[in-house]
Amino acid sequence: MALDSIGPVADSGTQTNPAGLDLQSLLRIIVTQLTYQDPLKPVDNYEFVSQLAQFTSLEQSRQIASKIDDLLSVQSATQTLGLLGRKVDVRGDAGTISGVVKGLSFKNGEPKLTIESENGQFLADASVSQILTVR
Repeated sequence: MALDSIGPVADSGTQTNPAGLDLQSLLRIIVTQLTYQDPLKPVDNYEFVSQLAQFTSLEQSRQIASKIDDLLSVQSATQTLGLLGRKVDVRGDAGTISGVVKGLSFKNGEPKLTIESENGQFLADASVSQILTVR
């Protein structure tokens, strides 16, 4: 049965192993399994190859997730560059502020904007999420 969300849903983009095991832990389990297997009933070759394929798939999924995170950071930076020189309305401490984006910096990998308001004051370190309108 599928459930639809009522509001917006945020996805962190990372997948976690429900058992909480990383690749090294899983490889230790295989080595332990091989070390203590019954010599009269060894592990089936197909089962062993299947386990190795699953571990390889797990590692590749982890690498893909990391690359997607990197790609999202680059995309965010590229989109933010397009705001330079544009007039924006942002949510500030004192309400809505209208101004022009004059500068861009990055803090902890997140783009921060410097906005010059219509009365000549500067709003530094505005987050992209504070933008209400772009003109």
